[in-house]
Parts: sequence; structure tokens; C-alpha cells
Amino acid sequence: MRRQNDMLDHLIRGATVVDGTGRPAYRADVGIRDGRIAAIGEITEEARTSEDAHGLVLAPGFVDPHTHYDAQLFWDPYATPSLNHGVTTVAAGNCGFTLAPLNPARPEDADYTRRMMSKVEGMSLVALEEGAPWNWHTFGEYLDNLEGRIAVNAGFMVGHCALRRYVMGPDAIGGQPTGEQSAAMIRLFHEAMDAGAWGLSTTQSSTHSDGDGQPVASRHAKPAELLALAKALGEHEGTQIEAIVAGCLDQFSDAEIDLFVEMSAAAGRPLNWNVLTIDASVPERVPRQLVASERARKAGGRVVALTMPILTPMNMSLGTFCALNLIPGWGPILGLPVPERIERLRDADVRAEMLRRAGSKEAGVFRRLANFGRYVIGDTYSPRNDGLTGRVVKDIAAERGQDPFHCLVEICANDDLRTVLWPMPTDNDPDSWALRAETWRHEDVLLGGSDAGAHLDRMCGAPYTTRFLGDCLRGRRLVPLEQAVKMLTDDPAQLFGLRERGLVREGFHADLVLFDPERIDAGQATLVHDLPGESPRLDSRAIGVRAVWVNGVEAIRDDVVSGAVPGRVLRSGQDTRTVSTT
Repeated sequence: MRRQNDMLDHLIRGATVVDGTGRPAYRADVGIRDGRIAAIGEITEEARTSEDAHGLVLAPGFVDPHTHYDAQLFWDPYATPSLNHGVTTVAAGNCGFTLAPLNPARPEDADYTRRMMSKVEGMSLVALEEGAPWNWHTFGEYLDNLEGRIAVNAGFMVGHCALRRYVMGPDAIGGQPTGEQSAAMIRLFHEAMDAGAWGLSTTQSSTHSDGDGQPVASRHAKPAELLALAKALGEHEGTQIEAIVAGCLDQFSDAEIDLFVEMSAAAGRPLNWNVLTIDASVPERVPRQLVASERARKAGGRVVALTMPILTPMNMSLGTFCALNLIPGWGPILGLPVPERIERLRDADVRAEMLRRAGSKEAGVFRRLANFGRYVIGDTYSPRNDGLTGRVVKDIAAERGQDPFHCLVEICANDDLRTVLWPMPTDNDPDSWALRAETWRHEDVLLGGSDAGAHLDRMCGAPYTTRFLGDCLRGRRLVPLEQAVKMLTDDPAQLFGLRERGLVREGFHADLVLFDPERIDAGQATLVHDLPGESPRLDSRAIGVRAVWVNGVEAIRDDVVSGAVPGRVLRSGQDTRTVSTT
């Protein structure tokens, strides 16, 4: 029993509490002791430290359900900029890609994994090589390496690609496991789950290739292999499935829906996928994608779609690997040496065929990238491009009497293809925003999909939390504040079965965000060179976030990290409970 003279560690006085339940906000003091929320109400108890929070909102820490912080946490325990923007818990190990397990008999597998992560998740290869110790083999050893040295709470799925590579070696690409190898993969999977993996992540997406340009290992798996892993998953408490297929980018095939439904039902666990792109100009997409959820519920499973509540700025380039390379038929051209690439791009027939492929149905969601007149020119490097930064391509093309794609190619060629390009979103219209607000109300749609920790120099999805709240308070106001906070906190906490997190409630872990409702927002994404090896990434400062606490310890104050590392590696069963699919 607690001694009467035990003071509170910290007292937050007079905050407007938005507790994560969706209930109306209320004024209260909140006291923190021993990493937990000790008291809520009018508090007269003494505290070691205190602050006045009148006029500020106190909410639970945000939960980001889809990140790739698996490597970054080794050199950046704060998972910046996510923690700055109020995210106190991250789910990592997604899309089938994890740094463990690694087979001790094949040291070269670590290099293969680094090159794969560099290609498929846009991580700096130098940062991967220099920033992480790579001194683990088992999944448990990987988790133990992070324990006690991170400032956010982090849970990790185990990646199907790593399981396959460990057991099958190079044969994981293109091969099928023998009966003995299948049994070994299941044993390895159970070991990872026993160590605390949150579940299985896998990909069948045609956009996912390894460092050699080959389809990643899990793409070669047959449904029987996936269903065997799903069934094994169901033997562990507090677990999940995260899966990606080609249809995630546009519309599912019947076979993809069947696979999701069968995996979830076999495991008896929720399966989440990303990302549901909502665009009023493609009205058939959302109903089609949610067929998977409807059929899963009938089959005793649950399929949850992740969708972003903001339009994430993403830059492009004709010089380095980006989403443009994933347009059907574009990869071989954009993979050529630069002089040859420029020569091909300057060929009018080649450009015409590229545009035809980019506008075809097979291009799926990448069709959005094909309106080159809507691109804004970013950084340029040649005197011939002076004055073009910030200008829209269609205006420059009109001045030059060129079609937009030809104009863009010539600008980029002047810079030896280094020009930074910013496509303006095509779905920033009132009808698309109305459709988003409607879709968010679906029981199997969850906010998230930031990809934080990946594609670092191309996109910056981490600040979706603060940008969304700012939009709800002072912008489009599509969702009341109380509901918006619930969508960022308790909803993802419930999906993952997080124990005693996601709400401002007595006895819960003190993961908290204190912010100014008049100011909360995210700054413009800017390129910084602060990764190991001075590699670049996009960063965004948090505006209006007064403080962030993780497990009762202040981790951020006015957008500056405190130096403390109070985060925990959250392990399945221990830190998560099983979430029923019925």
C-alpha cells in the first residue's frame, strides 16, 4: 500500500482534459506518480513539480499504428519527429520487413537486409550500416538491444521476409520451403512471438523489391504458407497480423480479399492493412476496399483499413528511386545511368508511352502522379533553372510552349536529374474531404499509416497527429476535438489490445500530451542532414505542443527532447491483450 507521505511526481493543474473516450472535455488537475496517472480531479496533494495548464488541452499520448522505426531507434531514441508531435507509442516491424531474426550461419544476411531496407523503405544505407549495432540473431535479442534505451513505447511485428531468409537463405527469393523448412519457419515464428513480437507482418505487393531488384522473400509465399503462420499466431496472446497486397494501392482482387479474410479467420486475430486512399474522383475504391472488412466479419475475422487524415507532402525526383519508379513501365527507364536516362526521357515517343502507362488502370493509385502540370519545382542546382523554385510546371510549360512532361524533363535534365519535384495533391477537394469524414466513421477504418521512419528524404508522415488536430480545431473541422483525440489514441490502442494505455484514466500509464488548441499544428517539412553519415531526411517541427510524457517522465518540452529515455519495448501478452475478432 502507498505511504501517505508519497508525493506526486508531477501535477498538471487546470488542464482541459480530453480523455480519449470521446466524451466531452472537462477541467481537471492530473497527478502523476511512479509512471502512472495517480489522480484526476481537484488535487490538493503535494507534488515535486507542477505546472499551470489553464487554457491547454491534456490528451493521452497518440498511438501510431504503422511505422518503420526498427533501425532509427538505435541512433534516435526519440523517434523524431513522431514524439515531438505527441506520439508516445509506435507499432513497427511492418510490411514484412524487420531487422531480425538473422541466421548466425550467414553473416552476409545482415548486409542483404540493410540493402533491402534501403531500397524498399527508403532508408539511408550509410545510416543503417553505421547507426545500428547489428549484434543480434534472434528476435528476442533484437528487442533486448532496444530495451531501456528508447524514449517512446515501441512494439514490433516480426517480418515474414526475415523468417523466410533465416530458414531458406537465398532460396527465399523464388523458392518454396520444403516440409522441414516450413516446420523450421513456424518454430522460428513461435520463438519470436514468445519473445514479445506483436504478430506477423507480410507483403505480397508488386511494389516491394529487394536491393537486387528482385521481389522480396514474402512475395514468393503461397497462401498455404501464410495461413500456417496465421494459425500459429493464434496460439499467442495479444497478437495481430499486418499485411500488404498489390490491391492496397487501388482496389483488391477477389483473391486478395479471400487471403485477408482467411488469414484473419485462421488466426482469430485482427488484420490491418494500409493505406486506404480516399479520392472522390474514384468513388468505387472505398466500397470495394471495405468489402474485405465486411466479408471478414462474416467469416469470424476482422480486417481493418488504415487511412491518413491529412495529405502527406511527398517529393519526387527523376534522379533517385521514388514512387515514380513504381509506375508500370517506368522502372527500367528511371533505372538507367543518368546520361542514358536523360537521352531516353528526351525522346518524344518514349515520353508518350510513359504517359500512356502512367494513365492506365494497371497504374492504380500511381495515376495520381501523372498530372505533371500540377508539379511544383523544389530545389534546383543549375544556373539555367534559376528562379524556377516554387513555380508550377504548367505555368512554365505554357511560357515555353511545351507540354508539361516535356517541360519537366528539360528542367530536370539541366540539373542532371537532381531537381526536387513536389506533386500537388489531386484529391484536396471538398468532395474528397467529405468522403474522408464519412469513411472515418466505419467501424473497420482506423487513422494511421504514417510510414514514419521510412522514405525519409521523400515524405514526412509523422506529424499527421498535430496537423489533423489543428485542422479539426481551426480548419475544416470535420471531426469534434474529443472524437479526433479518440481516433488518435484509444482507437489504435484498442486495435492492438494495449494494456492500460490510450486514455487519461487513473491507474493507466502516464503517456500524455499537453497542447495549445489555438496553435497546435505541424511546421512545413524541411530537409535536414542529421542521420548517421549526414544522410538527409525530411523533418517537421511541432507547433503548440507544450509537453509530452512517456510513462510519467517528461520526454519533450516545447519541441525539445529532454534527454530522458522512459520508453518501453511493449511485448505481446505482457503489454497487450488478445483482441477478439467477433
